[in-house]
Amino acid sequence: QVHLVESGGGLVQAGDSLRLSCAASGRTLSIDKMGWFRQAPGKEREFVAGVWWSSGETYYAGSVKGRFDISRDNAKNTVYLQMNSLKPEDTAVYYCAARAVGQTTWNYWGRGTQVTVSS
Repeated sequence: QVHLVESGGGLVQAGDSLRLSCAASGRTLSIDKMGWFRQAPGKEREFVAGVWWSSGETYYAGSVKGRFDISRDNAKNTVYLQMNSLKPEDTAVYYCAARAVGQTTWNYWGRGTQVTVSS
């Protein structure tokens, strides 16, 4: 089992930056990919960014590409989401997720951290 705990959310103004962290514990050697999702009030949960654990290759949703950066520290079993030039539409609960080797779905989830961007 893999356990994920997010941190770093908060209230900021438009144009500010935040860095979210996600600490993984448990069977971390089984992790193949980690990523971030978000869910705004009244909307479906959407994919934000992902990173391959072994290679560090990253990929992003079009709405955040160029503003957000995802990275991982294998030694610390931690993934980060650096969010720059934040906009009010970025306001959401952000969730960390992980996929184990051989899995076809995101099967591990954190409990979420709130990010609120004021105008």
